Amino acid sequence: MQPNTLLDAILDEAGVSHAGLAAHVNQAGRARGLALRYEHTAVARWLKGQRPRGQVPDLICEVLAGRLHRPVTLDDIGLGVPGEPSAPHGTSLSGFVERATALWRSDEQQRPHLLGAPAVTGTPAVMPVWEWENPPEDQDVSRGGRHRVTSADIEMLRAARTHYEQMYRKAGGIATRSRIVGFLNAEAAPLLRGSYTDETGRQLHRATGGLVAVAGICAYDSDAHGLAQRYFHQALRLAKASGDRGLGAYVIALLVNQSLFMKEFRQAVAFAEAALRAAGRHITPALASDLYAMQAKAYAHLGDGTSALSCIRRAETAAERIRRGREPDETGYVQPGLVNVQVAEALLSLGEIGAAAEHALAAVDNPAHDRGRVHRLAMLSTIELRQGHADKAVVTAVQMAEQARGMESQRLRDRLRAVREHLVRSGCAGTSEAAELIDGALRVPL
Repeated sequence: MQPNTLLDAILDEAGVSHAGLAAHVNQAGRARGLALRYEHTAVARWLKGQRPRGQVPDLICEVLAGRLHRPVTLDDIGLGVPGEPSAPHGTSLSGFVERATALWRSDEQQRPHLLGAPAVTGTPAVMPVWEWENPPEDQDVSRGGRHRVTSADIEMLRAARTHYEQMYRKAGGIATRSRIVGFLNAEAAPLLRGSYTDETGRQLHRATGGLVAVAGICAYDSDAHGLAQRYFHQALRLAKASGDRGLGAYVIALLVNQSLFMKEFRQAVAFAEAALRAAGRHITPALASDLYAMQAKAYAHLGDGTSALSCIRRAETAAERIRRGREPDETGYVQPGLVNVQVAEALLSLGEIGAAAEHALAAVDNPAHDRGRVHRLAMLSTIELRQGHADKAVVTAVQMAEQARGMESQRLRDRLRAVREHLVRSGCAGTSEAAELIDGALRVPL
C-alpha cells in the first residue's frame, strides 16, 4: 500500500485533525441514514493507503468541500476508483495544484517511496511535453481563496528563485533541496490556493514554475531522478498556466539534460525539437544555443556526426546573438563558455579530440559560476589525458578538486570519480597526487 499523500495534504489545508474528520464523516453519514462509528485510528489507516468502504469516500469529499468552500473530488483526495481513468492531466488546474502541493509535502517529509522512485520512460515521459505544446490552453486561471495574492507575494517568489539558484550553484543540490522544498510548502502552496485574478494568477504560476524547476534541478543533482522528473513536469504545467512559452521551453531544456544523463538520446533530440518548435519567437538566443548544443551531444552519442555538426553550428550562431540584460532570469546559466563545453563533449564523442580541446580551453578561459567551473575543468582534464598531456591533466584536475570543495552534489561527484578513474588508468607520473586530492573530496559523506 502506498501512503495517501493527497488526503494527507488536503486535511492539512482544511485544518482538520484525524479525530475531527472521523467525527464529521460519522455526522455526514447519519444524515444519509448510516450508522458509522469511525475514530482517529480509521483515518490513520486511510492515510497509510487503506481505502474506506461504501459511501465513505464520498462523505469525506462532502466534509472537506464544506470546510474548503470548493468542490472536492475523489481524485483530489487520492480515492479515485481503481481501474478508472482520472481526469486528464490538463483539464483541472485546481486539481493539479492539489497534487503538486501534496508532492511537495511528501518530499519535505522525506517519504521513501518518493525519493527512490525511478524516472518514467516512454509515453508517461512524453505526455507532459505533448500537453504543454498542444491545446487546450488555460482560458482563465483566477481562483477564489481565503487570502488575496499581491504583487509583493509574486516578487517574493521571484527573489526566492534567484536565492535558491545561487545557493545551488555554490553549495550543490543536496544542500539546497530541503531548503527550497520547505519554502514551496510554507510560502508557495498557500499562495497557489489563495485568491487572485487571471492576470495575477498567470504571474503567480510563472513565478512558482521557476521555483519548482529549481527544486527539480536540486532533486536531479541529488540522484532522485523520478522526483526530479515530477518537479520538471509540474514546472511545465505551471508554465502552461502562465502562458509563458519561453518558460516552458526552459523547463524542457532541463528534461533534455536529464534525458542525456539517462542515455535516452532520441528522447533528448525530440524534446529539444519540441521546445524550439513550440516556443518559436519566444525562445531566447541563450536558450536556443543550449538546446542545439544538447541536441548535438545526443546526435554524437547516436553516431550521427552530420546532424551533430549541424546542431553545433546552430548553437554557435545562436550564442553569438546572446545579449545580457535581454534574457529572463532562468537562462542566466547560459554563460560565456557553456556552449563551448557542451560542444567539446559532443566533439569528444565523435572522436574529434583536437577540436574538442580547443572548445574546452575556450570554456575554461571564460568566467563561470563555481559549479559550472568544476564541469569545465573536468572536461578539459579528460581531453588533456586523451591527448597524452598527463602533466597538464593533473594540474587541471587539482584545480577541479579544489573548486568542488564545499559543494554537495551527486553530479559533481560523478565528474570527480570519472576524472580520477581516467587519471589512475593513464598510469602517468604525478597523477597519484591529483587522485589523492579527489579521494579527499569524496571521503566526506553526503
